[in-house]
Amino acid sequence: MATPYLKRPDDMGIVVLYNENTPLTHGEPRDLQAVRGVIACARAVAEALEGLGRRVALAPIHTDMETALEPYPPTEWVVFNLGEGESGHPFEEARIVWALEAMGYLHTGADGEALARSTNKALAKTYLAWVGIPTPPWRLYRHPDEVLQEELPFPLFVKPVAEDASQGIGEEAIVHDLEGLRRRVAYITTCYRQAALAETFIAGREFNVSLWGRPPEVLPLAEVDFDAFANPYARIVSFAAKWEEHSFEYRNTPVHCPAEVDPTLAKHICDVARRAWAAIGCRGYARVDIRVSADGTPYVLEVNCNPDISPDAGFFRAARAAGFSYSEMVLHILQLAWEEVEEGRSFFPSSGCVYPVRAQLNCTPTALPPWGTQT
Repeated sequence: MATPYLKRPDDMGIVVLYNENTPLTHGEPRDLQAVRGVIACARAVAEALEGLGRRVALAPIHTDMETALEPYPPTEWVVFNLGEGESGHPFEEARIVWALEAMGYLHTGADGEALARSTNKALAKTYLAWVGIPTPPWRLYRHPDEVLQEELPFPLFVKPVAEDASQGIGEEAIVHDLEGLRRRVAYITTCYRQAALAETFIAGREFNVSLWGRPPEVLPLAEVDFDAFANPYARIVSFAAKWEEHSFEYRNTPVHCPAEVDPTLAKHICDVARRAWAAIGCRGYARVDIRVSADGTPYVLEVNCNPDISPDAGFFRAARAAGFSYSEMVLHILQLAWEEVEEGRSFFPSSGCVYPVRAQLNCTPTALPPWGTQT
């Protein structure tokens, strides 16, 4: 049954919320390409909705989200949330959603708790490991002086703990000894101003698993093709592979969707992705990145709540393989947000009418350990 105080989305305007801010407070200058990607995505989403005859407004975040949304009251507008926060600050995505919920907006995508869990890669891996989902063993470093004796076997994949869009990831992210690890930790803690996550490098096939809805429907699997790279340690989705169109990495990492994969392995990958969705508490739509080791184990690398849905991004590639046009995909994501409200899984207090918040996970880590292994 629909809420008595909230209009149906068909009767509401749609405000596309996104970040449009420079300069960045940390990272490399080239990371601005990822910010520009969000802007292009917002425009594509707005165009798609306008093409469906919807009333649409673009709301770029220049200073803060509250100012951006001031002209759009929550009783009249639903938020298509692409917001990532001001100047690339970590964890702004979660703060934006918590603010949206406090202000009474119906919004697309994940809730704040899931975004906070997934943005912090070490915390996400802790949740995954607690429920027995394979994820590469890891350790967190706050300073290069903490690198004394590595318990994990080399090579290691070292990345910022709270960045997305492959920021901070290149061939140098794969380290083979203690000195290389110290250098990479120093680079990340200095340049990205956050802890460095070091995890066991899994050599093997890499799959992107796109999911949406409740229960989550798995869209056709996608596989990254690394055949052009003779060096197994160069077979990663680096920043160049994702954003720099003239680079060798970008031109030589095609993605095949649907992937050609054995049905038994495909089922295993999909099962692990669904479990990862549940462990993080995903909602709306998400993407789970998985590497399959030589023994056939699917290891979850990352869980991406609210992944990129640009026309050239992986999520739409999977939706298109499932038969959706771009406009149909965008509309479906909007409809999923409304279904959360109708089925009582979102929180909108009004006139004493409160819908229950979705149940929290049973396993909640009380503290984040600096390392982790599979048990």
